[in-house]
Amino acid sequence: MSGRILGLDVGDVRIGIAVSDETRLIATPHSVYTRVGWGPDTKHIQRLYAETKATLIVCGLPRNMDGSVGFQAEKVMGFAEQLRKAGLPVVFQDERLSTVSAHQALIEGGMRRDGRKGTVDKVAAAVILQSYLDGQGKEAPAGNGMNE
Repeated sequence: MSGRILGLDVGDVRIGIAVSDETRLIATPHSVYTRVGWGPDTKHIQRLYAETKATLIVCGLPRNMDGSVGFQAEKVMGFAEQLRKAGLPVVFQDERLSTVSAHQALIEGGMRRDGRKGTVDKVAAAVILQSYLDGQGKEAPAGNGMNE
């Protein structure tokens, strides 16, 4: 399959956004959207989906460290359901430690603390999306429930 994929790191205040190349090999940080409410947030993602000619959305699912679904994951699943109701195809990708990885990459890249705040969400979205892309074509463990 080909076509761009949007990657989302959905938080309470911001949504980090990444986009893949058309061959679905590389995820690139795109932007950070400051949330307003489910309606405007959904419309923004719809516009971005159309503008980038995406064919899929990968939404990071913040599972607890033991793999269970907690309160934050339920909120993300609720937002993903709004996207689905708007006609957008959404799958989930485990995002445990994606923000930690994003912070570490920015630190290693020499970015100062004040610069990281506006960048970390879109880098976390790229980490989530790249993890999804890297996992494509590989046999996933049965019952992981991530790509539903």
